[in-house]
Amino acid sequence: MIKIDIKKMLNGAYGIINFELSHTFEKNEFWTIFGESGIGKTTLLRMIAGLEIPDSGTIEVDGVVWFDSKYKINLTPQKRRVGFVFQSYALFEHMSVLENLLFAQPTPDKIKATKVLEIMGLRDLASRNPQTLSGGQQQRVALARAIVQEPKVLLLDEPLSSLDTITRLRLQDELKRTHEQFGLLTLMVSHDQSEAIKLSDQILWIKDGIKFKTGSPKALFLPKTLSGGFSFLGKIISIEHRDTSSMIIVEIGQNLIEKKVTQEEASTYSVGQEITIVAKTFDLI
Repeated sequence: MIKIDIKKMLNGAYGIINFELSHTFEKNEFWTIFGESGIGKTTLLRMIAGLEIPDSGTIEVDGVVWFDSKYKINLTPQKRRVGFVFQSYALFEHMSVLENLLFAQPTPDKIKATKVLEIMGLRDLASRNPQTLSGGQQQRVALARAIVQEPKVLLLDEPLSSLDTITRLRLQDELKRTHEQFGLLTLMVSHDQSEAIKLSDQILWIKDGIKFKTGSPKALFLPKTLSGGFSFLGKIISIEHRDTSSMIIVEIGQNLIEKKVTQEEASTYSVGQEITIVAKTFDLI
């Protein structure tokens, strides 16, 4: 369990942000830290890991104080049992896959490292260097390296953002399975709602540097009961005005949907707005 009560002034995407968070994360839960870019999501993970220092407050994990500004306590990253997977995989290219895992362990344990590789389906790649692997394989190695440290908490900073759609979907399943198999408390930064819904038990939604909402993915992102046969959450990327009507183009995952609307209705929409598309389907082809 992580108890956090911290403050930090940040240079955000739109100027100075007074980041402030008081929250508790329970054991074995998968949390997505959700929100727009530049509002402190990654900085939160880095403060938990000890890579950045809060201006004030406390961070406590399973009753052990990792940070306390009042009593000048600040454990080094090496003393915090944290597994961190970055957007860039940060693998050592001059080391083999197995050597990457051994280097991450406080006390190198080849048997344990090999076991983790086997669980992650990477044992056949143990002797290969990271630059010879695909992006998806490198990401799995980065995840294995984080897990082999036996962390109290697994921190994921948009770990799948650079991958193609098929690989990303496959590794989402891998992440979920790994989280459950190792009984981890996992915190993942993401601004992808579909990814958050698929993976998360709970969402911490940060807006303007403070806690905006928390709850289950469905409660936060699908608040209404819809009667349509299908419903999809998407974002408006374009609004085209024609003689007597308008067309809104909505991005849903990697797909685009066109929806004809009246000009009056179009005036209520804006590019970047998130909407739900509902289809009442009776004879599906």
